[in-house]
Amino acid sequence: MIKFYSIFLIGFLIGTTTLFAQAKKVEILVAKDTLKYKEINPLAPAKAAFLSAILPGLGQAYNKKYWKIPLVYGGIGTGLYYYSVNNTKYNNYRNAYKRRLAGYSDDNFQYLDDSRLIAGQRFYQRNRDMSVLVTVGFYILNIIDANIDAHLMQFNVNDKLSVRPEIYQNEINYKQNLGLTLNYHF
Repeated sequence: MIKFYSIFLIGFLIGTTTLFAQAKKVEILVAKDTLKYKEINPLAPAKAAFLSAILPGLGQAYNKKYWKIPLVYGGIGTGLYYYSVNNTKYNNYRNAYKRRLAGYSDDNFQYLDDSRLIAGQRFYQRNRDMSVLVTVGFYILNIIDANIDAHLMQFNVNDKLSVRPEIYQNEINYKQNLGLTLNYHF
């Protein structure tokens, strides 16, 4: 039975490899004086958000913003690391306190009294819970970032729309003022 599965797996991998090898690439030549507009896909933001929800960073790869992927995994990984550290220390303090209540005094925290063990438990429990919230926050932020980035890729930015700073002179006291102008040419 195992031999059948291994033969099937090898045959499947070879079959898909040759299938992808036969795909043809078509090159499109565009004249230099013509403008090429991309067709807007209205479902691209939803697809990017869905991909990021399935696997964090996949939506950023779909949007071709590869530099954001290490930031996503760094944030989520940091939250998970601190969850693990705080959970271990919380369990150490809790087990020491339980042993004290059972009458044993041979734990690693012999220098602490019972109230300090309770305070240590609360401290590490709060930090553990905050680590979970930070991890979930980075996960949600990953999904929102992929969605917004896909929306902004469809935004038309050309020379007709411009925002530039403007320095003008005040007519009352003749001091320089800084302003912002928004120009749209039809």
